[in-house]
Amino acid sequence: MSTSRRPSPGLLAALAAGGLLLAVPAAGSGTPPTALVSAAAAWPQAQRGTVQPKLADGTEYRPGIFLDARTSVGTAETPDGRFLRLVLLGADDSVRELRRLPRQGHPSFQTFAVAGDDLVWVEGRAGGPPALWAAGLRGGPARLLCGDVGRATFYQSQYDLVVDGGRVYWAAAGAADTTEVRSVALTGGPVQSRPQAGTWKLSAFPWLVDGVNQAAGATRLRDLTTGREVAVARAGERATTACGPVWCRVAALAEDGTNRIELMHPDGSGHARIAGDSASTVITDVAPLDRFEVLAQLGPNSELTGNNQLVAYELATRQTVEISPDAGSVSYRYGVLWWTTGNLDGVVWHSLDLRSI
Repeated sequence: MSTSRRPSPGLLAALAAGGLLLAVPAAGSGTPPTALVSAAAAWPQAQRGTVQPKLADGTEYRPGIFLDARTSVGTAETPDGRFLRLVLLGADDSVRELRRLPRQGHPSFQTFAVAGDDLVWVEGRAGGPPALWAAGLRGGPARLLCGDVGRATFYQSQYDLVVDGGRVYWAAAGAADTTEVRSVALTGGPVQSRPQAGTWKLSAFPWLVDGVNQAAGATRLRDLTTGREVAVARAGERATTACGPVWCRVAALAEDGTNRIELMHPDGSGHARIAGDSASTVITDVAPLDRFEVLAQLGPNSELTGNNQLVAYELATRQTVEISPDAGSVSYRYGVLWWTTGNLDGVVWHSLDLRSI
């Protein structure tokens, strides 16, 4: 449900020489690093929330997606430990059970998507294929959409499941180096499949992006509805590029051995250096809301706690904002960023609704 503090596998080649440090706001400006601005000072209107690690019944709760800063959906066992529940936790700490599965079947609820009043997720259990389910956020029972999602490929991205036009889309590995873009109606029914030559993952609909298993990362974007392709500007020999239809993130190793993180549009325009030697990417999705880039920076206690400073580079202002001085696990979906603070003895979940900024 959450991303690691380590760079994603596709970025490891470019980041092998070390971490990255928040630095100059624009490429080649020569401007020294500026002091971080606190989120409270930069975004006083931002909506925030805190989720305790246990529900009122004493069971441990782990959020899987936030609907806003104070409302989330996540998992918790039943008090007797016999079932794993998927629950909606309200801003008033009310709990609504959406689904439960026997613990003995090693169940999981993962890969969530939200469209209007519908929540969609993938659930798995031992001995059976992953299945696609949905439930109304305002009430009603959970419903099965698809009993077998196939060899689905998920990348801890909000685009692992995409809902558009009343259909849920996901990517699955096909035969002979093909990707199947599968979809099913939100009301259920037959699954449609559209094979695409090569390895692709979903991005903001209707776009696909390639380079999933390549050290250099993305080289093309493809419009699923028209077939039109957009070439991604080459970032350099020692760089890994991750892209969406609006922004690309480049993790590069310079000839002098230093590292940097840059943003650019797929055609290479709008190029800006946003980070350097002691920060790293921390979420899969590039430039959430097309307004921010979320990063983790080594802090004074990082080696001791394993936590990092969580920051966001704001594209409009070109300032780097400190969100948390000591963040652990970090996740992002649909405009809401959430993270943990604490240690193995206990954690607290915090959230920030970037849409409210």
